[in-house]
Amino acid sequence: QVRLVESGGGLVQAGGSLRLSCARSGSIFTGHTMGWYRQAPGKQRELVATITSSGSTNYAGSVKGRFTISRDNAKNTMYLQMNSLKPEDTAVYYCNLEDSYRLNYWGQGTQVTVSS
Repeated sequence: QVRLVESGGGLVQAGGSLRLSCARSGSIFTGHTMGWYRQAPGKQRELVATITSSGSTNYAGSVKGRFTISRDNAKNTMYLQMNSLKPEDTAVYYCNLEDSYRLNYWGQGTQVTVSS
């Protein structure tokens, strides 16, 4: 059973930085994609960034150039480095894994709050 646990959220001032981590436990075949999603109050969950098992990345336009997704396969951990944070980045950030059978796994979420 795949389990995802996020950490690293918190309160930061606008312009600041945070790094989120997502630790995976449980076996998974190669060929999967991991990603970060976020959900602000009253809004739908949206894609932030994804990274494939081969390292290809994709970003939402709103975070491109400010956020960097990466993964350490040896540690079964994915990261999201968030720089130049804006108040509109405030949301609960979720870690996601989609396996080769298109099954999706989610973490419990971590709160990121950016004050102006």
